[in-house]
Amino acid sequence: MGTGTPVLTPGDGGHRPEALSGTHGPAVQTFATTDVFAALGTSPRGLASADAAARRDRYGPNELPPAGRRGLWRDLVGQFTDLFAVVLLVASAITFLAYELQEPRDVGTLQLAVAILGVVVLNAAIGFAQGYSAERTAESLQAMVPHTCRVLRDGERRELPARDLVPGDVVVLEAGDAVPADCRLVEAHEVSVNNAALTGESDAVGRTADPVAAGPVLQARNCVFMGTDVVAGSAKAVVFATGAATEFGGIFRLAAAAPRQRTPLQRQVALMARRVAGTALAIGAALFAVRVPTGQPFVETFVFALGVMVALVPEGLPATLSVSLAIGVRRMARRHALVKQLLAVEALGSTTVVCTDKTGTLTQAEMTVVQVWAGGVPHAVSGVGYAPEGYVADPQPVRELLRAAALCSNARLVPPPANARRYPQSDRQGRRVLGDTTEGALLVAAAKAGLDRAAEEAATPRVAEYPFDSVRKLMSTVHGGTADGHHAYVKGAPQELLARCTSIDWRGKSGCR
Repeated sequence: MGTGTPVLTPGDGGHRPEALSGTHGPAVQTFATTDVFAALGTSPRGLASADAAARRDRYGPNELPPAGRRGLWRDLVGQFTDLFAVVLLVASAITFLAYELQEPRDVGTLQLAVAILGVVVLNAAIGFAQGYSAERTAESLQAMVPHTCRVLRDGERRELPARDLVPGDVVVLEAGDAVPADCRLVEAHEVSVNNAALTGESDAVGRTADPVAAGPVLQARNCVFMGTDVVAGSAKAVVFATGAATEFGGIFRLAAAAPRQRTPLQRQVALMARRVAGTALAIGAALFAVRVPTGQPFVETFVFALGVMVALVPEGLPATLSVSLAIGVRRMARRHALVKQLLAVEALGSTTVVCTDKTGTLTQAEMTVVQVWAGGVPHAVSGVGYAPEGYVADPQPVRELLRAAALCSNARLVPPPANARRYPQSDRQGRRVLGDTTEGALLVAAAKAGLDRAAEEAATPRVAEYPFDSVRKLMSTVHGGTADGHHAYVKGAPQELLARCTSIDWRGKSGCR
């Protein structure tokens, strides 16, 4: 079967080949490596450009559908449809009516009506502004996600937008890469993948290119999935699902279909609003019924009953709640927590049980080098996280050590979005590592010592790599561009590395061990 006659057929609402879905034919994980290309209508050289374009038209872009988001005007109108806001609007309207019926008219009544209306508008403005700001912040954080990948097209390696991937594309993956789609591995060199986005397990799991038994594709050790990261090794893989048909897309669909539940505060406020409205109406009607038979003027009695009804409505409560919740949102923002809705603050405060992973710990998923030991001398490293803010004490003796660590690394530091300064929660947490977190910590330490990794790689480009494996327990990279030939930089298990050393650099002096 050649690349010109693919066997792909539309899947159920997505971009997964039906023949490989596990229900209409053999599951993708059961194929031998050589058969994967034929089953997906491709070849080790990748798809031809024309074939890729045809599949792109057929299956659509490799991206998740945009989340259903109401327009700004709907969000604004929604601020006025809350039950308590409706009660206040009715109270304001009743007060305006009482002002019109009074003889003579009391300016204080008009001021009260305007004040109640102003409370409703202020409350809506606070809620709308907070929600809009949080939405903008969430969108800015999405800019940190990489949108390109390396693909074989027409036998050549190209860097393409991830949204242009189609089933049958052959992608090249290395440590530090984000997996752009659901793929079956056809080559794997000591590959480990972080599947936390799908399974919640923070430990990297090994991957193989060998066929495995049929079963849930998410448990297949020869598949990698959209939304996960390659933390070690290198691989080639064939895309078998894109967009909403991926495992990550399934989670996205479930999350989008989940109904919104009202928070305890919303339920309590709605209950109180109904009780207040019912009580005010009953008392006002009772007073009107009692005063009319006594001979009081009808209009005066009606205005008096309206005034009592309005007085029973706590006009300042919504504004007090909004201001209190807004203060809570600001406090959480200073601690780098993003809250999209004001009422979510109260929901968090009502939480009585927190479920964590099996270790029972909550961490920031960051690693930081705090000390470098070289030549028998410790060198303290300041700063935390992945921001290159800090310094290495007496950096000169450890520059070559950190240079080797930076060059013998496949991780990449991703800077925060350009507008991160506008959002406190994006200042430090906006920086993250693509790849192994240990390598990321070493890169930050090298930057603190004044090393520019890009400049070092340009001066001594990498010509070969030997990934870390369980046998060697080492990672090696070979670099050229130097006057005295090629240099190899190695990092790994101390016992394996020291066993291969013939000399040592001790306090600036090289000698035999």
